[in-house]
Amino acid sequence: MEPEITTNQSTPITATPVAPASTATTAPGARQSFRDSRPPRTGARRPQRLGQERVKPEFDTKIIAIRRVTRVASGGRKFTFSVAVVSGDRKGKVGVGLGKAGDTSLAIDKATRHAKKNMIKVTLSPAMVIPHMVEAKFSSARVMIMPARGRGVVAGSAVRNVIELAGIKDVCAKLLSGSKNKLNIARATITALKKLSTHPRTLKQDTK
Repeated sequence: MEPEITTNQSTPITATPVAPASTATTAPGARQSFRDSRPPRTGARRPQRLGQERVKPEFDTKIIAIRRVTRVASGGRKFTFSVAVVSGDRKGKVGVGLGKAGDTSLAIDKATRHAKKNMIKVTLSPAMVIPHMVEAKFSSARVMIMPARGRGVVAGSAVRNVIELAGIKDVCAKLLSGSKNKLNIARATITALKKLSTHPRTLKQDTK
């Protein structure tokens, strides 16, 4: 029974007991904050912009060599980076470029622009096969490339990067020198591909 408090007036006043403040923490879901007022997230992290699609680059690029070059000056040592790349569209166009800068990203951009500037068009058959065997030498690197029907791409080192980005199929390449310089090997491959005849001779079949 609730206690009654009597005052000077004749009307009794009923006192309501006040519950003590609770020090216990509330449930995780019952807590309200300014974050709860935001709309819930969907599956995507960022909303996709309408009318803007990611465009695939025209040429593919592969880095074949990165070197750090040290130059001793009066103020101390200065470091630069030398990057060699191969660019191609896998449809007969390929090029090798070299870029030098104080940062690797700038050196890669320079090398890519240089490769696109010095790009060549390789003479290929409709089946993306070279018409005949070629051999070339650049500096100390010597490369021989020959067609190999049904064998795929049989090559190594930087020769494989140049052949794949040029889109050549069913080919066998061999390094005839002991050079390990990938830039010279790639340039020797480009020199060999330049020697492909624009009017290849057709093989005469024996009808006998």
